[in-house]
Amino acid sequence: MAVFDIDDIVQSLQTVRQRWREVQRRSLEPGGRDLPAREALAGIVETLKGVLFPMRLGPPDLRQESENFYVSHALDDALHALLAQARLELSYKVRHDVSVQAEATIEGRADAAVRAFAARLPAIRVLLDSDVLAAFHGDPAAGSVDEVLLCYPGVLAMIHHRLAHELYRLELPLLARIVAEHAHAQTGIDIHPGARIGGGFFIDHGTGVVIGETAIVGERVRIYQAVTLGAKRFPRDASGHLEKGLARHPIVEDDVVIYAGATILGRVTIGKGAVIGGNVWITQDVAPGSHVTQAVTRSDPARPADAAPSQHDTNGTHGANGGSRFAAGALR
Repeated sequence: MAVFDIDDIVQSLQTVRQRWREVQRRSLEPGGRDLPAREALAGIVETLKGVLFPMRLGPPDLRQESENFYVSHALDDALHALLAQARLELSYKVRHDVSVQAEATIEGRADAAVRAFAARLPAIRVLLDSDVLAAFHGDPAAGSVDEVLLCYPGVLAMIHHRLAHELYRLELPLLARIVAEHAHAQTGIDIHPGARIGGGFFIDHGTGVVIGETAIVGERVRIYQAVTLGAKRFPRDASGHLEKGLARHPIVEDDVVIYAGATILGRVTIGKGAVIGGNVWITQDVAPGSHVTQAVTRSDPARPADAAPSQHDTNGTHGANGGSRFAAGALR
């Protein structure tokens, strides 16, 4: 059996940890873990999925006549577990942020936040029902609403987001981010918990979707894979640090469709009913009802195929055929 000489490695790791804690002004006193646990949050979310959709995401042996009994006990377990994690986040804030209120208020604040979160669960279920229906009606390949709920990554991402957004609103941003990142890891869909998303939201396929912290999305919006609702630039303060909390992501109004690969950056507004074509790049407002399409190739019969490109052509991307050029993205 191999014997590893690990004593030096253990000591070196301790030195690295101590250096980090000193730089970050962390306590060097012995003590327990002072951060929420990813594994605990994952278990809480799984339980809450069963609470929200007991006969579809709850235990496989659950019977309908026992539905309320299961929901009652599962919800009680989830809320007590969430309360413990909320205490950890609030305690962490008190220790590492002098602007946060004294530790004596932690218990009351954690309790109030978890009670408010629990009270929002029926409204979250209503929103999720609208998301499931949007996916079912928006995808011709969807065989049933149950298939959508059980199988679609966009719906899974939205379950996590609806829960995470409530935690974010209740000033538990670390818990919210952990919940959101569990969905990101499972689906490839990255939605910051601060994003405000209306009902009937459908993400088709999903992989590569990014929605930033201050994005606002209206009702009945549909987006496809690899869509980005991102920031255009990141202002810095006088000391050179990034400014936090600025409104820097798009506003997408009701009934907008955004096709695969579109990138929308900055605090721009995509007007109601607009359709954004695939692979376009948008950094300015789009009027309601507009259709924005990607660059298209068109032939120029007036010029021989071997002619040198004009100044107009060199401003775009030249096609494979010397007599073709890409037109600017069309807005109609």
